[in-house]
Amino acid sequence: MARVAFLGLGVMGYPMAGHLQKAGHEVTVYNRTTAKAEAWVAEHGGASAGTPRAAAEDADFVMACVGNDDDLRAVCLGGEGAFAGMAQGGIFVDHTTVSALVTKELYAAAKGLGIGYVDAPISGGQAGAENGVLSVMCGGDAGVFDKAAPVIDAYARICRRIGESGAGQMTKMCNQIAIAGVVQGLSEALHFAEKAGLDGRAVVEVISQGAAGSWQMANRYQTMLDDHFDHGFAVDWMRKDLGICLETADEIAASLPLTALVDQFYKDVQKLGGGRWDTSSLIKRLRAMG
Repeated sequence: MARVAFLGLGVMGYPMAGHLQKAGHEVTVYNRTTAKAEAWVAEHGGASAGTPRAAAEDADFVMACVGNDDDLRAVCLGGEGAFAGMAQGGIFVDHTTVSALVTKELYAAAKGLGIGYVDAPISGGQAGAENGVLSVMCGGDAGVFDKAAPVIDAYARICRRIGESGAGQMTKMCNQIAIAGVVQGLSEALHFAEKAGLDGRAVVEVISQGAAGSWQMANRYQTMLDDHFDHGFAVDWMRKDLGICLETADEIAASLPLTALVDQFYKDVQKLGGGRWDTSSLIKRLRAMG
């Protein structure tokens, strides 16, 4: 069992840290809002710390799951950042979805301090985090990954190294690109069924058993038909991720016409007041159009 620090107790990080504690690791948590860290300790045991540096001191592994590039830099760097508290040979695992640029920056900074660094973004949503069945896509040095993987397994269905540093974040971009198109297609199918006067549930019962079936269809069609969008990943975060995808696509000369289009559709959802709705709310835009 390892000494583990977990930085960031949002809807994903809170249960992920809980799985580490349940697996027998010695977990210290840090959260920008201290009340959340105190609530986690009251529920799971372990300990909390007032700064990322304090949480990371003496830790074998430091896991982070925060909001964006700037949040990640804030918990890693500076006098109170995690890197300042980690010993040589410690391993930092970043579960945040961030740009490949900040990943390369922090990988280099960590390496200069004798710290291992794995970019390990996740997929599977809040339910995946709560049930410990996340998909974890990793980049970094092979030896460092091999040490981190058994710890990550506490909340993973699959944990795989894709390649060198940054490969995990690039794979997460592939994930978000694929999701964007699937959710738009599902939204259009359900909207079409409604306009045609069909029973949406009956339609999905049939088409989900064929080539149209998907995770999004199985897990979101009912709430989409019921006009409920308080489940899972928020539109604001999806637009952040798609922005990273599109920026990176420009850098590597990849063509993402559908992703760019769906990103604008999510912008329309934000204008409807749906920034905190989950990503399946694309159907709301279609309904608003009449």
